[in-house]
Amino acid sequence: MTRVLIITGDPLAAAMAGPAIRAWNMALTLQQAGHEARLVSTTRAEHPSPPFPIAHVAPGDERGIAVHERWAEVVLFQGYANTQFRTVARTDRMLIADAYDPMHLEMLEQGRELPPPTWALRVSTARDALNDQLRRADLILCASERQRLLYLGQLAGLGRLSPATYAEDPDLRALLDVVPFGLEPSPPVADAGHGMRGVIPGIDADSRVLIWGGGVYSWFDPLTLIRAVGVARERVPGIRLFFLGTRHPGVDEMGIVRESFDLATSLGLEGREVIFNDTWVPYDRRGAYLVEANAGVSTHHVHVETTFSFRTRILDYLWAGLPMVVTEGDGFAEIIAAENLGIVVPANDVDALADALTRVLADSPEVAEWRANVARVRERFVWSVVLQPLLAAVAHPRRAADVTRGRDGMGVGARVARTAGFGHTVRMTLHHLRAEGISGVTARVRKRLSAR
Repeated sequence: MTRVLIITGDPLAAAMAGPAIRAWNMALTLQQAGHEARLVSTTRAEHPSPPFPIAHVAPGDERGIAVHERWAEVVLFQGYANTQFRTVARTDRMLIADAYDPMHLEMLEQGRELPPPTWALRVSTARDALNDQLRRADLILCASERQRLLYLGQLAGLGRLSPATYAEDPDLRALLDVVPFGLEPSPPVADAGHGMRGVIPGIDADSRVLIWGGGVYSWFDPLTLIRAVGVARERVPGIRLFFLGTRHPGVDEMGIVRESFDLATSLGLEGREVIFNDTWVPYDRRGAYLVEANAGVSTHHVHVETTFSFRTRILDYLWAGLPMVVTEGDGFAEIIAAENLGIVVPANDVDALADALTRVLADSPEVAEWRANVARVRERFVWSVVLQPLLAAVAHPRRAADVTRGRDGMGVGARVARTAGFGHTVRMTLHHLRAEGISGVTARVRKRLSAR
């Protein structure tokens, strides 16, 4: 039995998004395997019935995190914990970096709506924090073989692909392994009165429902999808596109949400063919919505974030047995095409997408075949399967072959700035003062105070 501390930057509550869901299921699977797990959030920990200890430790609270770090034999973290806590960055425990989300690439898209100096700062902060993780970790986890190639290149540039690490394991899986996002072993079941049909205005027993199973962010392309629904409604009576959540529990609403609403309104689709859920469905209730859908959809633009992304909403479609329509360009599109789980369409092509929506909503042998294939592929992605590399590592904690005392000497590169504490607050204040002026800083302070 091994004691494992897991740190996430996402809120631990009834409504959780991807990083917290992943951390939660890691803790749960470790516990089921006979290990002890604690889950710490740097933002909020208020889940009503956790099956393991959870806690909130604010960024920069070294005493608070040290209590948990000293208890643990393995420390696993997501996000910025290595730059928020010196205790984590310099731990003498086995250190595992969960880098399933290439946050520097994500920030290239997520920051598009910010002032250019702030966008550049967000990207450089994410890049530096990620490079620091790759320098210090005994084991790095990524979500796909595509991501593994990306990180092998970064590790080579950082000096971690050394004779010491190569001699230990020429395949380098001991340093960098693949742990995809997972799903529950049992598919969701219908829960009348707690899903969409007969509950959401405009969605009834006869509706043909496409579900968008997650948040609406700038790197996705809901606009082409909304236009395609407008075309397909002439062919598919009762077509409905339901956006499951437009408000991420830990991220400000992006401008694309308003653009999507405005487009649906201008086309006469909003509230009928296109329906927005303006909240975030609790994690343990999402199955009731998914199981009532006819198909899952995910559309995006093609850019570097797409290439290395791992769309966790696709796993929910697998879990619920839904055939899919997705845009080409990411790893899941390859799986959907290879395993015949639905239709892959070109990016930004309204007509091709409308044709695909028409096919996936039909009662046809083709759709039945897609559903059977989804049920088969689903078994590969249950948590107990995808977490095998983590379970193996935790069963026999080890240090990397090139580990140094305090971990500062691992790899090469400049010292990374901390993302917590007084110095960080001063740096950010000066940055926003230069980029946005006094009025911008004042608005940020007011927003932060109102969120408390």
